[in-house]
Amino acid sequence: MKCATSDKLEQWFDGLVQDDEYKSIQTHLKTCQECQQIIELYSNEKQFIKETLGTPTLPDDFANHVLSELEPYAPKQKRKKWKRMLLPAAAAVLAMGLTTTLHPSFAEWIGGFFSTDQVDEGLRMASESGLTKRINQEVTDQGITFKVEDVLADSSRVALSYQILNHNGKILDSFLEMSDSYNVITAYDQDGNKIDRLGISWTDGADYGLIEFSIRGLESIEALKIKFELVELNGTTGKWNLEIPIDLKEIKKMTTKLVLDDQKTSENGVGIHLKEVQFAPSSNEILYDTYFTTEEQAKVEAQIQTLEDSFGKENVHTFTGYGTAIQYHIENKEGDTLYHHNTFQDQGHPSDRGLLQGMGQDTEKLGYIEWNESFVPQRKEEQLTFVLDGVMKTVPSDFSIKIKPKELKKDPLSFEYEGNFITIKKVHKQNKFSLRKAFLPIKMEQVVKIEMEGGKEVPSTDLGAWVLVDEKGETYETLHSGAILDEKDENGRFKTNTTLTIYGLKEVPEEFALHLLSVTRYEEVEKEWKVPLYKE
Repeated sequence: MKCATSDKLEQWFDGLVQDDEYKSIQTHLKTCQECQQIIELYSNEKQFIKETLGTPTLPDDFANHVLSELEPYAPKQKRKKWKRMLLPAAAAVLAMGLTTTLHPSFAEWIGGFFSTDQVDEGLRMASESGLTKRINQEVTDQGITFKVEDVLADSSRVALSYQILNHNGKILDSFLEMSDSYNVITAYDQDGNKIDRLGISWTDGADYGLIEFSIRGLESIEALKIKFELVELNGTTGKWNLEIPIDLKEIKKMTTKLVLDDQKTSENGVGIHLKEVQFAPSSNEILYDTYFTTEEQAKVEAQIQTLEDSFGKENVHTFTGYGTAIQYHIENKEGDTLYHHNTFQDQGHPSDRGLLQGMGQDTEKLGYIEWNESFVPQRKEEQLTFVLDGVMKTVPSDFSIKIKPKELKKDPLSFEYEGNFITIKKVHKQNKFSLRKAFLPIKMEQVVKIEMEGGKEVPSTDLGAWVLVDEKGETYETLHSGAILDEKDENGRFKTNTTLTIYGLKEVPEEFALHLLSVTRYEEVEKEWKVPLYKE
């Protein structure tokens, strides 16, 4: 799977994502060093806050140092939000796309929260189809009211809009603390089975919040009971218990499913199995598997074994994420592209169009991934066709480069690898406040950082995990951060920047080698593979 947003990672850390998404991110974290860094920061920050909250004084520049350390891990387009959310001691639930405040009376006048642009287009379309039900159920304690206004449900998800009001009816911040306050929101099916697929959306100061349970793939569910057990709202302790019953029997009849019989192919060492497509009022879903072909798997396993022999099994498998994926688009009868996934659209990295949610579940077999991707539904019935554009393989690499740090000041070291033109600019020690462990008093620690800049052709290979081997033969993992910018250099390549951070090195070695352990290659198909997503 692709890296989740920082917002989604913090929701995963606080246990606020749906069960299947939780497992998908958990699997992804085993092999993605950038995401591991973010989770490590959340974990250590939380512990740090607990242990230092009572400390009378901190260094004057402590906050700036902390924010400067967090800054590289925030997506560039969301950097402003990232800072704002972390300033009040890292609120437990981050926003997932709500960006404006909506006055409640206006929302009610035009049809409720689900008719606004604060929700995804799939929910808006389902609302336009009449699936929103106004329930206005509420509970009051300590002068504060928790109110569930609307429910919207289909076979893919159940969403509820809520508000928090004071004794005068004034709308309060919709933030729900879910980590330490013991607020609990749970869904149970008709047999009393717990559904662990909760997601919460909100924005700072917004009038409405959104609670969503995914029920994708849970075909036996005919009814749900959403149970609220809240003990803290807006800093006030109390007791707000509420139960919302939801009948899904009739709603599920609005979903159609098409099983795609024996739709399999293979390209450039990657096998693809399209399994089924579902059309629900709030989303269209496509389910498929990707895997290494038998020959490719044997090749990859042999290459991995070579790396394990050289650098150790733990170093090889911590950040590499060997696996498979595909690039595709979905078009209508006229050949117009309605959706695309993992394709290059005038950017240095793959992008999506119309995607609501995508996740891949690793299996026990190397490189075999089960994918479930949902898209915004079409406003009119279309004859859709799946078109395979390319395959993606994250595989071992044998590239390495030797570096003498002192020589970089006069002569930066440049190299080219599979469409990546990289210059190693600087290797240096850096003192920083320790966020890996909570210390009292607060201590500094030293890390070694390797800074690179360059340009990337499109399409070209993505460089993955590196290890550093010093002159004594000791191997160190590196933590990777960086970006592929939309800006191009004088050669027409997309600009890139990369920083490798190494813990455990007390000094910058006189000479060392960097070994690239994994790369992701994009390979176009020789002939488009098309699969009708309708009954012929």
